[in-house]
Amino acid sequence: MASNSSAATSRWSDIRSYTDYLMLLITLALFALGVAAIYSASISMQRGGVASPFAARQLLWGIVSAVVYVFILKVSYRSAIKAAVPLFAATVAVLIVLLAVGYTSKGAQSWFNLGFFRIQPSEFGKIVFAIVLAALCTKTPPTDAKGIVVAVGVSGIMILLILLQPDLGSALVYSVMLFAVLIVAGAPVKFLLGLIGCGLAALPLGWMVLKPYQRLRLMVFIDPTVDPQGAGYNVIQSRIAVGSGGLWGKGFLQGTQGKLHFLPEPHTDFIFSVFAEEFGFIGSLIVLTLFLLLLWKIVSTALYTKDPQAKLMCTAISAWLWFQTTESVAMSMGLAPVTGLPLPLFSYGGSSLLAVAAALALVQSVVIVEKEDRF
Repeated sequence: MASNSSAATSRWSDIRSYTDYLMLLITLALFALGVAAIYSASISMQRGGVASPFAARQLLWGIVSAVVYVFILKVSYRSAIKAAVPLFAATVAVLIVLLAVGYTSKGAQSWFNLGFFRIQPSEFGKIVFAIVLAALCTKTPPTDAKGIVVAVGVSGIMILLILLQPDLGSALVYSVMLFAVLIVAGAPVKFLLGLIGCGLAALPLGWMVLKPYQRLRLMVFIDPTVDPQGAGYNVIQSRIAVGSGGLWGKGFLQGTQGKLHFLPEPHTDFIFSVFAEEFGFIGSLIVLTLFLLLLWKIVSTALYTKDPQAKLMCTAISAWLWFQTTESVAMSMGLAPVTGLPLPLFSYGGSSLLAVAAALALVQSVVIVEKEDRF
């Protein structure tokens, strides 16, 4: 087959032939398990066992995400990278507007309230961030002081706007993405160590600027009994839910922590706790294995592609999904501070689901385009 490297879009025949169906199957399996967990978490014994419509809404968001997924496969990741500058400018503008008119929830002004649903721009910003890093670090490689300053400076604009909401969890995701790309892009070790040193030196200042509820979250991570009826309550109940699942779990729809309202935010922040209680260690191990396989497919794509921009974009996406999955699962077991980060493909939320679907479509597009070019 002739190379399609200069084509603006991918052909439907190539999409059907070159799609990584194992990656797609893993994605669908995690989404399906997530919807099941959301449905179970939405059932309340206090409402007579009636379920809230969260699972149905998640299915609708899944349909929208599927359309976006297919659209990105068609236009290809190269079109997205070519649009890196306007995408970056638009995202920065949206984040600035958000600080002025955004909807505040859980102490953070991170949403646009559109009435029948809310949009969280920082979730979509992660896709743009991956694209911008790929374009920027190939045009101006971070192999010297100038490249490092450019990469950190441009990235710092988005990270600062996220911190001002304040959304520390998302800011950490962006920072991890930046660090991973710098490593793969060939940044000197001395510069990377310098960034780590600056981050450690800034910790006292960071503690001073944290909101009271954020400080309390860090304190209860160390000792949940500091505030057992407040911030520590979430961690304590989540640990109980995970531990009570045992080896095989209590069974689907048989969990009690969420249904009796002991577990807060069971369909979002602590969705893994709901799943672990009902499916136990074995079920949790299966889910974690699926996440591991998905990350392996993304990393394999980064290693496989010959396009430096695609390599860096996949690196950023893998760092994003790895950190968010690790943090969300560890948070549920009391092994990490509560940040409110959703578990990708699992937690309820249209913004998160759409963003992850778009990111995985970009990775899938790299696979397709690379095979178009080779065959």
